[in-house]
Amino acid sequence: MKRSLSLLITFVFITAYVPSAFAKEEKSELVQDVKSAVLIERDTGTVLYEKNSHEELPPASMTKIMTMLLIMEALDKGKLKLDEKVRTSEYAASMGGSQIFLEPGEEMTTDQLLKGIAIGSGNDASVALAERIAGSEDAFVEKMNEKAKELGLKNTKFHNTTGLPSADHYSTAYDMAIMAKELLKYEDITKYTGKYEDYLRENTEKKFWLVNTNRLVRFYPGVDGLKTGFTNEAKYCLTATAEKNGMRVIAVVFGAPTSKERNAQVTKMLDFAFSQYETHPMYKRNELLGKANVSKGKEKQVGALTSESISLLTKKGETVDDVKQKISLDNKIKAPIKKGDPIGTIKLIKNGKTVAKSPIIAKDDVKEANWWVLYKRSMGIFTKGEQG
Repeated sequence: MKRSLSLLITFVFITAYVPSAFAKEEKSELVQDVKSAVLIERDTGTVLYEKNSHEELPPASMTKIMTMLLIMEALDKGKLKLDEKVRTSEYAASMGGSQIFLEPGEEMTTDQLLKGIAIGSGNDASVALAERIAGSEDAFVEKMNEKAKELGLKNTKFHNTTGLPSADHYSTAYDMAIMAKELLKYEDITKYTGKYEDYLRENTEKKFWLVNTNRLVRFYPGVDGLKTGFTNEAKYCLTATAEKNGMRVIAVVFGAPTSKERNAQVTKMLDFAFSQYETHPMYKRNELLGKANVSKGKEKQVGALTSESISLLTKKGETVDDVKQKISLDNKIKAPIKKGDPIGTIKLIKNGKTVAKSPIIAKDDVKEANWWVLYKRSMGIFTKGEQG
C-alpha cells in the first residue's frame, strides 16, 4: 500500500465529554487507609482517581493478572487449547501458599487450571500453565516482563508467576490497572474471575471446592473480577472490575490493613465512578474496519480488526459534539504476518486532541508468497501495463 489509509468521520453526541484530567477535578480524598490506589475507565484508560498510583509496591497474587493475560493470549492465538490436558511437574506441585493441591504427574485441562488460578488463586496451577506455555517458569517470567515493557509499564518487575514474596518483585496501582485493562480485552476471562464458587476433580474422592477470594464478586452488583492479593509484606490488595450500564471500570488498591477495609475502599471508588460518569460504546472487539494491503503475501489483503472495545467517556450533564474518528493503516505491511499483529491505529479526536487511541490488528495469518505467485503477479501487472 503506497500510503496509509485515513478515514475521518464526525460523530455528533448530545451527551457529555470529559477532558482527560478527570482525576484532577476530584480534590477530596476518596480512599483512606491504603498505600496506593487508582480508578480507571476500561475502554479509554482514563484515570478517574488516584492516590500514590506510581509507588512501587509488592503486588502479591495480583501478579496473576499478568499470568492470566499471557494465558489468554496463548489461547487467542491457538497456541493453547482449553480442553488440552496439562501435566503437573514436581516443581509446580511444590508451590506453597494458596494452591489447588496438584500432585506431581497429575493432569488437568487448561480450563480447570484457569479456574484454579482465577477463582482459587492457585500458585501450583499458575506454574503448571506457565511451564506449558514457555517451557519453564523462568522463561514465562521473561515473557511477563517483556509484556510489561510492551504495555509501557515502567514501574513493574516480576520474578515469579505467583506473587509469592521475592526480592525486587514489584508493581504499582497504575501499572496493575493497565495490565487489567489489557486482560479484559479477552472477554471470556470474566467467565472465570466472575464466578464465586466452582469445583475441581468432580466425581472423584478428591473433589475440591473453589471459593473466590474476591468477595465483591458476590456482594457488589456488576463485579466480575479480577484478582486479590495478600502477603505479610504486601498486606491486602485487590484489582477489581465492574460493569454497569455499558461502562466498565477498574479499581486497584495496594496495602489495605484488612480484607474488609480493602473491599470498602474499592467499593467507594466503584460507587464514585458509576455515579459520576458514563461511556458511549463506539466499537466492540474484533469489529472489521476494512482491509489493508499486504506486500509479498500469499493473499494481497488482510482484514483490519479492532483489538478491543472502544468508547467515549463522558461526565454526566455536559455536552459534546464534533468528535472525529481517524483510522490509519500501516503503509508497509509485509508478509508474513500473524493473526493479531498490529497493523494500524484508530483514534477518537476532540478539538484536535486524541481522547482515545487503540491498535488495529490483523484478522488472519498471511503467509509469504512463493516465487511463482510473485512471478505471475508481476507478469499480470506487466501485461496490464502493455495493454494500457
